[in-house]
Amino acid sequence: MEPQPPSGRTARRGHLVHTAAEPAHVPQPYDLATSPFRADRDRISGSAFFARLGGVTQVVSPSGSGLLLHNRLTHSLKVAQVARAVGESLLGDPGSRVAVTRLGGCDLDVVEGAGLAHDLGHPPFGHLGERVLDRLARQRFGLVDGFEGNAQTFRIVSSIDVRGGGGDGLDLTAAVRAALLKYPWTRLAAPDSRSLPVLPRGASEPEDAPGTGAAKFSAYITELDDMRDCRAPFAAALAGWQQTVEASVMDTADDIAYAIHDLEDFHRVGILQHATVSTELTEWLGRAAELARFDDAELRRRAEAPGYSLESLRRRLHLKDAWIAADDAFVGAVKKVQSDLVTKLLEQPFDRSKQAERAVAAFSGTWTRRLVRGVRVELDPTTRSGHVVLDREQWHEVQILKFVHRRFVLQRPDLALHQRGQDRLLSKLVQALDEWLIDRSESARLPHRLRDLFEHAAVELDAVRRDDPASLLPHAERSSARAPDGEQLERMARGRAVIDFVASLTDEQAAALLESLSGRTTQLWSDTFVL
Repeated sequence: MEPQPPSGRTARRGHLVHTAAEPAHVPQPYDLATSPFRADRDRISGSAFFARLGGVTQVVSPSGSGLLLHNRLTHSLKVAQVARAVGESLLGDPGSRVAVTRLGGCDLDVVEGAGLAHDLGHPPFGHLGERVLDRLARQRFGLVDGFEGNAQTFRIVSSIDVRGGGGDGLDLTAAVRAALLKYPWTRLAAPDSRSLPVLPRGASEPEDAPGTGAAKFSAYITELDDMRDCRAPFAAALAGWQQTVEASVMDTADDIAYAIHDLEDFHRVGILQHATVSTELTEWLGRAAELARFDDAELRRRAEAPGYSLESLRRRLHLKDAWIAADDAFVGAVKKVQSDLVTKLLEQPFDRSKQAERAVAAFSGTWTRRLVRGVRVELDPTTRSGHVVLDREQWHEVQILKFVHRRFVLQRPDLALHQRGQDRLLSKLVQALDEWLIDRSESARLPHRLRDLFEHAAVELDAVRRDDPASLLPHAERSSARAPDGEQLERMARGRAVIDFVASLTDEQAAALLESLSGRTTQLWSDTFVL
């Protein structure tokens, strides 16, 4: 008899607990599906937060650029598709099926739902918006949690989305909520070197913001109880810092989709050029032994020269992921990407011809199948990976594909120019909304959603202050044993409300709202479509 998954996976917040051993599930009146996990998937896809992703940047904002690029909605659909394919592959292998059952289970509707929901918390302008809102949340409002897209996703499904029947959030099952936790810790309570010699991905401090806590995390302090609740059914099978199997499937699917489809995008619009990518890979392959003799400082100094950045990547992989990094696999991955991406795809500019479309479809389909087939289950993985991992060859290939994207798309000066303007836009928008909240004479005329979010944040932060006041303070101030006073708490509530409000806008809504607040348009602004 195969081991049974932990009970409690189908429990919903605020409802009677249904365990995996209980066959019956009574659907709520507004659910079309009888399966609790399929009902979750439907709730996510029917959420206004999900629909909003169609107007949120994936890499480059299409607004005003004339480019037809992936957005967060199309990316999420592809992640869900890949996640389901990975789940089917694991469940189709008898050995893997026994392993995933022992580790807590892998339901196809759960991984698909997690794929659909994983980017709900991404703000306008993608990762640039995430960095700006984090800086403002910490520095302007004193929120030690700051802002993080993964934590915002969990906040949406647990707290600030609204659906019929009363209550907050989407009332998802424990399994689906846990599958969204790529980094199952809060910012200031991440694993550290005292408990783990090698930290999990995301647990270390960001290089550009030392002393602020983990670089990546999946829950704010206000959703800590919700995180503990949905993780409880997996406590016997998983360490506290480990992803569930379903979260690991979703995380792997996200990596696969990101590595393939963004390169496809930028080939279509002519940004990814054959000559520059080919020169970088060819130079490294021809000079690998020579480049290996340079010190790190020399590599940084010559980073713009072909081959040097790729050599820096090889060293970083050995430094951070010695558990899997291998030079022979790295060389093989460079050759594979050179053959399939550079020679077969980029060599011919995309001209919208049938031949060009077929080449893109062949590249995307072949690589997706290759990477999905390279997924396996580890019962005792390194802290640097989840239980679902790519084989050595495919893991290195994903690193090279990501490198090409980062080196030849994300580091372009024209993209930096675009993003600096978006930084200023979001900063001014947050300031203007905060000043509006402060103006007591205008309280009756605030956007309804902003007022609701402020009231919600005030209540939940006050509850945290009563239960654990030190958690609202930076580590350096916790020894004082003081709680934030009323003025500080009100500033935090304003900050969380403004950040929640701005993070729920599309790129175009953010720009249009700032235009209205700046008096640069005669068109009335309506918050009818703001979440």
